[in-house]
Amino acid sequence: MLKLWGRTTSSNVMKVLWLLEELHLPYQRIDAGGAFGQTDTPDYRSMNPLGLVPSLEDGEIRLFESNAILRYLCNAHAPATPLYPTAPAARAQVESWMDFQQTAQSRPASTIFLGLIRTPPEQRDTAAIAAAVKELARIWSICANQAQGKGGFLCGPSLTLADITFAPHLHRWFHMPIENRPDVPGLREWYNRMAPQQGFRRHVAVKVE
Repeated sequence: MLKLWGRTTSSNVMKVLWLLEELHLPYQRIDAGGAFGQTDTPDYRSMNPLGLVPSLEDGEIRLFESNAILRYLCNAHAPATPLYPTAPAARAQVESWMDFQQTAQSRPASTIFLGLIRTPPEQRDTAAIAAAVKELARIWSICANQAQGKGGFLCGPSLTLADITFAPHLHRWFHMPIENRPDVPGLREWYNRMAPQQGFRRHVAVKVE
């Protein structure tokens, strides 16, 4: 059975949990990271050198980095899934947006989340948070326009890994106490298309903490 290490409050763990649900794959989840610890042990660091979550064990296979785990699960356990198309051009489109999430969206999203949720009010860097909100709104505008132009989702009219990678951060955007949150046209519509999915409701649409 697949073994997933990571706490349910981690956005990167949420992605993997949603995909496991979509693919109907049995798994065991082990609390790790944050208050649960376990990530500083030599054995865990041999699996995940930075001691972050998630990590995945599949027999003798041990993986880290959430987006790599998403790709692996599709390749190894659901090679025909439309969530990760096999045609080279279509797959490259999905992977481009998955990489865009990590390179462009992750940094400002983390600044906002850590600033508003994990930092006491008196210690917050309000200027840094405000700048990150502005930058993330720009990224969300790019995504919303892409989804609208493609017929509903980032890479076409149906859900793919590209959308799943953004989903936890998109949910947080609408549920964090962001002052003067910019109104991004089309963003709520993209969110609402993902919201009915069972895996989204169970693992992504959760309390932000």
